[in-house]
Amino acid sequence: MSNKDLQTRLDELETRLAFQDDVIQTLSEQVARQELDIRELWEAKKHLNTQLKEVSSSNIRKEEDEAPPPHY
Repeated sequence: MSNKDLQTRLDELETRLAFQDDVIQTLSEQVARQELDIRELWEAKKHLNTQLKEVSSSNIRKEEDEAPPPHY
């Protein structure tokens, strides 16, 4: 192999490496954003679950506590 061929291959490898580094960085940033989104959604779910428990325990009576239906 000539020096020109080796230089061409080296240039191609450096270009590919730079591209791969950029892709890895982009993917890493995306994963970090998704992690924040997941944490935010998890907190919202916990909050909604707490609200649902509060509403269901205060507004809905248990079956045994319900008055019987009226008789006509």
